[in-house]
Amino acid sequence: MSKRPDIIFIFSDQQRADTINEKVTPNLVNFAEEGDLFDSAYTCQPVCGPARACLQTGAYPNKNGCVTNGIPMKKEDVHLADAFNEGGYDTAYIGKWHLASKGLQYRKKGVPEELRGGYKYWLAADLLEFSSTGSGGSLWDNDCKEVRFEGVRADKMTDYAIDYIKSEHEKPYFLFLSYLEPHHQNTSGRFECPSGEAAKFKDMPYPVDIKGLPGDYVFHYPSYLACCESLDKNVARIVDELKRSGKYDNTLIIYTSDHGCHFRTRNLEYKRSCHIGSTHIPLIVFGGAYKKDMGDTSRLVSLIDLPPTVLTAAGIKVPEEFQGEALQSGKEKDCVFLHISESGNGRCIITDRYTYSVTSGMNYDTNVYKDDYLYDMQKDPGERKNLINSPEYAEVKKNMRELLRREMLRTGEKEPVFKRRIFKKNI
Repeated sequence: MSKRPDIIFIFSDQQRADTINEKVTPNLVNFAEEGDLFDSAYTCQPVCGPARACLQTGAYPNKNGCVTNGIPMKKEDVHLADAFNEGGYDTAYIGKWHLASKGLQYRKKGVPEELRGGYKYWLAADLLEFSSTGSGGSLWDNDCKEVRFEGVRADKMTDYAIDYIKSEHEKPYFLFLSYLEPHHQNTSGRFECPSGEAAKFKDMPYPVDIKGLPGDYVFHYPSYLACCESLDKNVARIVDELKRSGKYDNTLIIYTSDHGCHFRTRNLEYKRSCHIGSTHIPLIVFGGAYKKDMGDTSRLVSLIDLPPTVLTAAGIKVPEEFQGEALQSGKEKDCVFLHISESGNGRCIITDRYTYSVTSGMNYDTNVYKDDYLYDMQKDPGERKNLINSPEYAEVKKNMRELLRREMLRTGEKEPVFKRRIFKKNI
């Protein structure tokens, strides 16, 4: 029997898919060429905590209960780390967690063991955006002892990950490395990149979905891209260490993000919407142990598919509770399904051409939804024309509703009731 791979899951925060390019992330572009870039990957919930809960439980928010930020993940659920532990792996978590606090409960203290999702090695902060800045802060270890750090935050997270990689392991390991970058710094309202690095991106063109809209991208976009570049350099450092130590050939690496960023062009925050800036995420799979066995890289992929994917790569049985489909199955989806929260309780499906979403406003305890958005991304890649009440697209909307109904029922929700929204703004 061949040796099972070490698996490193590298998770950025609020990173748009289109930041993977030669100018911003040249190392990740090279790694994608060596492995695979899945260019139609989408989040299953464009909010930090709920997206992370979906990854750690393998289930949608209606099952795991984390419908918004500030809701702890249920201790009794089957978690991704539990499956790896039972399957003979060491498990480690480094960085941002965001799944323990009721509100800001663990803002400046360690997460107790029972709220760590089963990870055995722990060096993390529940709310890293509050316990640190881009140039220093705190994590907490297995014993809930504070570990202070100074210097560029992404660099220090990488230092800790490399220390773990260099340590002796009797078993294969699953390491989940969770950066905060390029998420904005909550305590300053800025994207805190390494000093002086934003200037090189001051002339970068704006993405088509945000250019010309009200928002704060003109001020923030260069710093945001510099944060992405910082991650790119740090992933390269990890790969360099793996190759130096001779471990690369037996390592599988997954690089992705929880959601994207639309720079307050679609609502008052940076995500929490059905729009491409919020939902489209990078997904790169590479490493010496990658067998290129995950099928067509242009097909639709959801964040919810990654828990069964990494377990399958490790030769571990996927828990029945997990609701995604391992990429190794090669099965193609006709849509990806998303929950939306905090800006309103919504549901969304995205196909290879259309985006359709519905909302119940701020009512989370209902099965009645109103039409919200419909976009034809083939004709309107910038999502500037909301077609939700267009007579020309009435049949399209009908078909998208049926897809959405199917996905809601498939994942355990009540039979939905859909209603037409009389008025909706253009974009």
